[in-house]
Amino acid sequence: MKLTKETEEVMFKDINNLLSPKPLALEAGIKRLENGMLHVAMRNVLQNCNGKMLDWWFKYFETTEDLKLWHPHDHVEHGGWDHQWIKHENYIGATIHATESLGDIPPVAATIKFHDPAEIFTPDALKNAYTHGEVSAVVYARIGFGDHTPVDTNGDPLDGYMFHVARDTAQGCTLRSHFFLGALSAETESPLSDEIGFGLMEHCYSEFTYLSKVLPSLYYAKNKAGDKAPVLW
Repeated sequence: MKLTKETEEVMFKDINNLLSPKPLALEAGIKRLENGMLHVAMRNVLQNCNGKMLDWWFKYFETTEDLKLWHPHDHVEHGGWDHQWIKHENYIGATIHATESLGDIPPVAATIKFHDPAEIFTPDALKNAYTHGEVSAVVYARIGFGDHTPVDTNGDPLDGYMFHVARDTAQGCTLRSHFFLGALSAETESPLSDEIGFGLMEHCYSEFTYLSKVLPSLYYAKNKAGDKAPVLW
């Protein structure tokens, strides 16, 4: 199935709901879309973290060692950022290559190109959500898998979409992660399997739980222009 503006309009007609603190019909689980793609959702609580830290993380990690802090088991190799990525400054418009597995599912190459969330969310809704504290970080990317994943003329992988939406709370931040995957196989006899969706759920829960254990210390130690660590004594 070809991803077009028309398919995006249908698939993401309710995408602004991700910006609301109210519960969603699918907070954690999988759903087969009418177009054959797979919608995968996971909700995490990142204790003692906030959206500012999460946004900083995408401007910080750049090595396989960093990726293994994020997930010691599933993350295999960091394949590099392109020239659009600037450490501590920018990941919007940048593309990353990495190799990772989903638990028992063998490692596979992934290509992820990050975009400005205002391209897919209604800009005013996004601005209002930030203003009212309903979100504290929003990450949006196009994603594809395989050693030679197809991309369009803009360099966007043609297989799906990834969203991470954080909201700061008294205990840290809640994180909604939603994936819309399998466009390339959606209209074939072998659409993306439910097994992949469930594996991604486990992977997503684990990687952000692992990250939450180290992210505050990394943020305070490595982000020289950021907030100072709180005094704990």
